[in-house]
Amino acid sequence: MAYHLRPAIRSEAKPLIGLYSESGCGKTKSALLLAKGFVGDMSKVGMIETEAGRGEVYAEDHVVGGYLVRPIRENFAPVEYGKAITDLEQGGVKVGIIDSASQEWEGANGVLGWAAKNQEEGKKGPLVWQKPKMSHQSDFILRLLQTPISLVIICMRAKYPMKEVSKEGKKEWTRSEILEPKQADDILFEMMVHGWIDAQHALHVTKYTTDDFRKIFIDGQPITVDTGKRLAEWAAGGATQTKTDSPPPSSPAPKDEKEDFAVIMARERKRLGDERFFGFLGANGYEKVEEITDRKKQINIYRVMAEAK
Repeated sequence: MAYHLRPAIRSEAKPLIGLYSESGCGKTKSALLLAKGFVGDMSKVGMIETEAGRGEVYAEDHVVGGYLVRPIRENFAPVEYGKAITDLEQGGVKVGIIDSASQEWEGANGVLGWAAKNQEEGKKGPLVWQKPKMSHQSDFILRLLQTPISLVIICMRAKYPMKEVSKEGKKEWTRSEILEPKQADDILFEMMVHGWIDAQHALHVTKYTTDDFRKIFIDGQPITVDTGKRLAEWAAGGATQTKTDSPPPSSPAPKDEKEDFAVIMARERKRLGDERFFGFLGANGYEKVEEITDRKKQINIYRVMAEAK
């Protein structure tokens, strides 16, 4: 294929959206609602289904039913995901949903299992991870990034991992307050938008590639068909406007990430009250919001506060 220099076109920026949560919080339904709004015709939506049929429970739903499914069973190696993505492309779908991507990492013959098998066979050092990680990058991640499918939604299981803490001079293990997707540490870097879904099905966004997406994926609200419609409008080159499922922004978009975090913290302080708000800061080793300058730590403390009732 010959390439040439040309003006940038927004339609070439295929949205890659990451959704993660604990079981039962609505990843699959949220992905289907987003797809419905984006394409309208659910026969143009293809799901790579890895959950032993659980992804097909909405097959006859009056809003999101009618989508296509390409199952993966037993073998969750990265190359199998690559083959499934190819099948979606050849099927002419406009939206691809991967439900879920977690098995590619921790399922049978997935990356972790492959590495464990290498270790059992006597491989050591870099050789344990070399081929599994190369396959993860080339057969899975690269396929996601280069697919011509107009929208790809990645669903991932998530958990609160255990962490080691010091308490009264003794080390002990406790449950982390940070929800993490069951996938490679860097997979979220590839997403244009990613966030976690709570038990009330609300999306808590942890990354916006561009401020345009703030008007599309409304932080703290569930994903709806209107969310997909706004995303489709953006992908087609139109201006994005917040619809009825969200109040209009009361102030201009933040100028930078640091200012944005200050705005979020001001909102959480008003919602939680001073005692609870500063209690959360103190529990994480901070006295003032201004002390939290690392972006990852900002995201983590917001997650903890957002889950508080």
